[in-house]
Amino acid sequence: MTTLKNPITFTANRLLDGETVWLGANGRWVEDVNSALVIKTEDERETQAAIAHKADAENVVVEPYEIDVTVEGANIVPVRFREQIRAAGPTFRLDLGKQANTTAHAA
Repeated sequence: MTTLKNPITFTANRLLDGETVWLGANGRWVEDVNSALVIKTEDERETQAAIAHKADAENVVVEPYEIDVTVEGANIVPVRFREQIRAAGPTFRLDLGKQANTTAHAA
């Protein structure tokens, strides 16, 4: 069992509504990056890649791909800035998207 250099997860957009989603446990696609399945080994990567590409073939999601993540306490944080934006929502309206829910819960 080969350990990956960096933990990863898979992301895509849900075909039904375009929402950014991440591959979670049991092959479910989740809307919150903190519910994503963190993959740490090459064996897990191959298994989850097959699940992600099957969902693509079945028109559940569009073009799934893997991203590097870090785990900071209870939070899963995408490494690349682009993926951080996808996890949070639009940058021009903080009252919309996923960050609006985070702000509402934080207040």
